[in-house]
Amino acid sequence: MTNKIYLLALALLAMTSQSCEKFLEEELVSDVSASSYYTTAQGFEDAVKATYWWNKPFFGPERGFTMSVFGTDTYTEGADGGHKVLNRYDGGLNPNQNFVRDTWRDFYQGINQANAVINRSTTLDIPEADKTARIAEVRFLRALFYFMLTSHYGDVHLTLEETEGVEITANRTAIADVYAQAIVPDLEFAIANLPESQSDFGRATKPAAEFLLGKALLRRSWKSFAEGSDAAQAEQLFTNVIENYGFALLDDYASLWEIGNEEHSEIVWSVQNSKSQVDEGIDGQGHRGHLYFLFEYDVRPGMQRDVNNGRPWKRFRPTNYTLGLWDRDVDARYDKTFKHAWISNKSETIPVWTQEEVTAGYVNASQVGMPKFEVGDTALFIPGPMRDQDWTEDRIGKARYTVYTREKDYCFECPQHLRIFPSLNKWIDDTRPDRQKTQGQRDFILMRLGEAHLLRAEARMKLGNMDGAAEDINTVRRRGAWPGNKAAMEITAADVNLDFILDERARELLGEGHRWMDLTRTNTLVERVRAHNPVGGPNIQDFHIMRPVPQNQIDRTDGGYPQNSGYF
Repeated sequence: MTNKIYLLALALLAMTSQSCEKFLEEELVSDVSASSYYTTAQGFEDAVKATYWWNKPFFGPERGFTMSVFGTDTYTEGADGGHKVLNRYDGGLNPNQNFVRDTWRDFYQGINQANAVINRSTTLDIPEADKTARIAEVRFLRALFYFMLTSHYGDVHLTLEETEGVEITANRTAIADVYAQAIVPDLEFAIANLPESQSDFGRATKPAAEFLLGKALLRRSWKSFAEGSDAAQAEQLFTNVIENYGFALLDDYASLWEIGNEEHSEIVWSVQNSKSQVDEGIDGQGHRGHLYFLFEYDVRPGMQRDVNNGRPWKRFRPTNYTLGLWDRDVDARYDKTFKHAWISNKSETIPVWTQEEVTAGYVNASQVGMPKFEVGDTALFIPGPMRDQDWTEDRIGKARYTVYTREKDYCFECPQHLRIFPSLNKWIDDTRPDRQKTQGQRDFILMRLGEAHLLRAEARMKLGNMDGAAEDINTVRRRGAWPGNKAAMEITAADVNLDFILDERARELLGEGHRWMDLTRTNTLVERVRAHNPVGGPNIQDFHIMRPVPQNQIDRTDGGYPQNSGYF
């Protein structure tokens, strides 16, 4: 593998503690020598913390969201963005595509950082229990990095040794061997040696390692290299997470996304962000989900861009499949996932009643020339699925604010559909210091209890336990119900199948960065994109279940490096 040690030049990242902040927080430390510093007690501690940083270029910025929600059944493209090839599955999705290239590079940087920590710990003079616990953390992280690489690229280079200097050889190791030699043993070691909780929130824990191993085994259970006990072991691991550590579903689904509530009872593990560091530019990554799922509200009547409503980059537009997922009469999750009303914040563009509207019978003649609303009133409204039909042409005409419905404004055939669409509300960050700030302070939730129930349901379905699967699904659905509608949300064992589980995952986890891997795990990516993504559907081929190996990896490897089938 062509991999030079850039870690010292790039960043040696450490954790700093403040009296009121007990979570993993990175701070840039530079101009140190790994050979001398990593072998000290403090250097070893900082090297462990630095390994966590390699999650941040993927989990939170545009790259990770693009490679997770784009090109699936739930999201297609909006107006803007330079990485639409990942949705279109056209010739631009090739070995030179920079998100594909950079994801490979950064996860291998993280793996090499983990290898350095493990290898250099052998001569470190600290208590063996402390050393073992820290090695368990970096092995958890190394397993995560390899899990992500194999999920996106298939067979990959496997190394468990630190690379120093320039290395021009690389192997292509089968996924089965990466699991057997790295992912599974690393996570088994982590489970055996990590504590159940950590005082520094965001460090790896035993339940986080069990969750990840369960997810890895569940993924393997769908593949040709599956081992017979994979689904059963995954089911037991998720049972451990659900039952043994005091995690609990929040009563209100909307509470999952409240800023300031990042350490709630449903989080098993999350990638940490610090408001002070993202605001000051120390951390150039942060959580940027607030940018990508928003429609172009800021040029509409009575509106301008502000912090509360977000900076709309118009990257990801929900598909018609997505907008048909919820029964909003009983399921509250659509209403708690999407934004519906925008409050006027610009007086200069507030519309006035016109003579044409008088003639149409929408308002009396005395209102001609009068503002339709004031700053602080509703300016824009998207009723959304199951509510659009209530908005007749007459009702829309009489409304003081602008109303957008699918039939006239964001159907796929509508000319403005790329700029007008229901906007995901989960990631809005109204704590940013100004309306242009791209980095947000939210942690990136990678594992939570609601998903553990849905993953266990999938494992139970594979084991033929439909009653158990239905109960896991119902646990999640009851939490998502409007008051008084829990019974109406329940399903029976006869309702359980893969399509229902995938639909339920979309309802519960929309926009959270799981969908592409959900579909590739269950071998349903191609059929579901063809069925539900009008842009990617005509182009997607069977080989698109893997990303191309980056061209620079091929070029810099002595003798070349094999490319994934279908890519040139």
